[in-house]
Amino acid sequence: MGRRRERLRNERQDMSLLERIAQPVNKLPLMNLLDEEAVQLIHERSMEVLTQIGIAFYDDEAVSILKANGVRVDEDSIAYFDEDTLMHFVKMAPSRFTQLARNSANNVEVGGDYAVFAPVYGPPFVWDMERGRQAAKLNDFNNFVKLAYINPYINHSGGTVVEPMDEPVPTRHLDMLYSHIKYSDKPFMGSVTSAQNAADSVAIVEMIFGAEAIRQHTALISLINISSPRRLDDRMLGALTVYSRARQASLISPFILSGAMAPTSPVGTLIQANAEVLAGIAYTQMIEPGCPVIYGTFQAGTDMQSGAPVLGAPESQTTLFLSAQMARHYNLPFRSGGGLASSKIPDAQAAYEAMMMIQATVMGHTNFVLHAAGWLEGGLSASLEKFVLDCEAVGMGIKLMQGVDLSEEAQAMDSIRTVPPGGHHLGTDHTIRNMKTAFYKARLFDYDSAEKWEAEGAKDSVQRANTQAKTLLEHYEAPALDEGLNDNLVDFITRRKQEIKSE
Repeated sequence: MGRRRERLRNERQDMSLLERIAQPVNKLPLMNLLDEEAVQLIHERSMEVLTQIGIAFYDDEAVSILKANGVRVDEDSIAYFDEDTLMHFVKMAPSRFTQLARNSANNVEVGGDYAVFAPVYGPPFVWDMERGRQAAKLNDFNNFVKLAYINPYINHSGGTVVEPMDEPVPTRHLDMLYSHIKYSDKPFMGSVTSAQNAADSVAIVEMIFGAEAIRQHTALISLINISSPRRLDDRMLGALTVYSRARQASLISPFILSGAMAPTSPVGTLIQANAEVLAGIAYTQMIEPGCPVIYGTFQAGTDMQSGAPVLGAPESQTTLFLSAQMARHYNLPFRSGGGLASSKIPDAQAAYEAMMMIQATVMGHTNFVLHAAGWLEGGLSASLEKFVLDCEAVGMGIKLMQGVDLSEEAQAMDSIRTVPPGGHHLGTDHTIRNMKTAFYKARLFDYDSAEKWEAEGAKDSVQRANTQAKTLLEHYEAPALDEGLNDNLVDFITRRKQEIKSE
């Protein structure tokens, strides 16, 4: 009977995660590693890259758009931007925008001091305690979307949370989009694997919100990865063009392994990445002035013996801080960070790596955090256990964001006056008033005595995370979805699948 009561109590604690919190606002002081002179140096060196070295745009339509807006493009599709032209367009991008959610209570602000936390993106494999490492399937994708919906610290449903390898490549984007809509009512991301997939994504959000509404407030944020060094391919450019014409937000982000795809130094990496991002942002504004964009970076070091990515290293933190400062210099929302890890399982290495990056993410005032939870194996795997563990780290980061409270209540003078020398504050009115909110308590961490921990099975954090993930999924309840909208979505997806198969 005692064990059953304990299990039910733990389940109630797990389900209390359903309590909604407001979108986090970062009140920490800005982390500026560069003075104004250094910022200007980075800008000038990036302009050298853009004017003298160039950025490749491997798409005929994109080249035509660039040329029509005064950009010189040579016969090898290398674009050369003069500074005045580039900055004319970069300045058109908004510093902040709203992304719509199916439930308007879950709309998010992107930019300023606001923070958005989205799940892991892109792994083709999943790992859990029972199955080990396996190819990801649509059911795994659905489970991650459900956990992101349940957890209040994750305020965005993400995009390709994992690649559902059991679905055909040409149509799996439709299944993923429908999953985000059916199993969550938080904002989500569009598909970028082709221009047509991007068009399908736009058509779907037009069905949800209306075509005019999404021209006023974006309904999609989509990840446009620059193939560093200095290259945008036709697939990414096709999607970027579609989203820009529809006034949907693009997260323009080089994917860089320093030492392989950029110089080994943080500053050298920053100069190259800054040039790449600014070129992509300027291109979006040539298509649709004022279209929302996010200045993004994804950087990891390279193990110079194996060539593998090194995540959670001090150099990545430095690059994050530097990139964030450049994004602020251009008055743009910033993306980076997350619970990144090279480890293959959610062990101590994964925890150290992820926490290093999450803390830097928070201190760097990151506005959009992709890979906030679930990432393993350099992005090749995702784990439900690590997902819920990372959510605890994100929760700690959100608590840290609150900064220092200097109110009368926080000064606690009544409590200090009441307690005599050698006494304690355990029973004071101030303690009673604040005992539930004063300290962040991680539900997955064990704070009991060794004896109690052993008596309850001596479970480690991964075992507890496995239990919590299962409990949350067992108790999951889908958000309401209008029956007529659902029918329209299913009809559209069915028709598009048939069209794609017949092409």
